Amino acid sequence: MGKQKLKTHKATVKRFRVTANKKLLKRTAGQDHFNSRDRGVRTMGKRRDSELHTTLDKNVRKLVPDSN
Repeated sequence: MGKQKLKTHKATVKRFRVTANKKLLKRTAGQDHFNSRDRGVRTMGKRRDSELHTTLDKNVRKLVPDSN
């Protein structure tokens, strides 16, 4: 019997993106609500994706087998 293939966790794929250098990016929190009161620099910062913290990196990579 061969080794079973791991299935990709679809909800995780929708929330994280893998770059060419194998970094995991996530969407910045607090991006969709009450943006009009924020200043320009903060609004621009919210538009950028942020890198995933190293403690969560290992767990997310298990859910997305193609990211290794």
